[in-house]
Amino acid sequence: MKSKKNTNETALAADKKKKGKIDSSNFLLFITICLFLIMYIFGCLIYGDAGFGRRQVLLNMLIDNAGLLIAASGMTMVMITGGIDISVGSVIGLSCMILSYCMEKKGFSATSSVAIVLGLGILFGIFQGWLISYMELQPFIITLAGLFGCRGLTAMLSTEQIAITDANAGGRAFIAVANKNIYFRTGSDENPGIEIIDWLLGATQNKRGVVSYPFVHPSVLIAVAVVVIIWFVLKYTKFGRNLYAIGGNEQSALLMGINVKRNKFVAYVVEGFMAALAGTVFCLNTTSGFVEQARGFEMEAISSAVIGGTMLTGGVGSIVGTFFGVLIKATIETLIRSQGTLSSWWNKIVLSIILCFFIVLQSVFIIIKNRKKS
Repeated sequence: MKSKKNTNETALAADKKKKGKIDSSNFLLFITICLFLIMYIFGCLIYGDAGFGRRQVLLNMLIDNAGLLIAASGMTMVMITGGIDISVGSVIGLSCMILSYCMEKKGFSATSSVAIVLGLGILFGIFQGWLISYMELQPFIITLAGLFGCRGLTAMLSTEQIAITDANAGGRAFIAVANKNIYFRTGSDENPGIEIIDWLLGATQNKRGVVSYPFVHPSVLIAVAVVVIIWFVLKYTKFGRNLYAIGGNEQSALLMGINVKRNKFVAYVVEGFMAALAGTVFCLNTTSGFVEQARGFEMEAISSAVIGGTMLTGGVGSIVGTFFGVLIKATIETLIRSQGTLSSWWNKIVLSIILCFFIVLQSVFIIIKNRKKS
């Protein structure tokens, strides 16, 4: 009894000590959040006169990057397993083209067009997931083939830009959703709300006395809903825990009785759906489809996940971190746009520097972890 009691006390002490430590995942997330806050506060201080600190500027970051947020969230799930998907940008481009083609050329309804895109995204995820998980082919090679394949299919539909217009019911409904503003306010035009709360929400008044309320588009609500769902799945479900176990050590996961192939397969199916959904949201912002659309978008999704603390080697990652990784990328764009004289290519330069910094940090953590094992 005494021996058993001592063993339990030792185990509890070890757990307590472990919980008290900051692991690599929490530390990377902490750095990501701090970096975003520093950049955002810097923008408010330097470009405050240009309205950088207004709530609407922050909300515009989410509006412009809603598609990226969804794509990066799906990418995070795949990267946690130790995999990768570089076909995301091409899937998004193909999704936009299919939506535009179906509504403008074929007269399909918006609902039917979106259903077709999401269904094809799931089928694409099933195909890639089967090759990667059950055929045990390299994710990079398979998704590279997917990248070229989807881009080629996009060109087969049309080599010219197809803009979604209000010429038919499907286009009108899609544009109506794309242009819908969801305001943050406590009242309406007929019944003004509580002024102090509206002010806290970010309402502003110009010299003519006209009050402007901050707003988002439906695309932002979809993106935020996706982030919350994936966060819950990864944190509180068996499937989420299995993904972390697989990414941490696939052999250990097998010994624990985890069906590695099935879980990896499901992760890629979800990623296929997320890519198609990201394409739908992306199209809500552009209301058009063309061959070069979303080219290189997969690199932005990967960089957002890495900056958010997702390890390239797998086993470590956070949707919250990915969310702030997207915000960092959006903040860089807004800062350069506010500066006014710098080329837009500086977005890529600054983002690449930050990405390299986080990759170096990850390498340091891996070295430290390996030394502790030895």
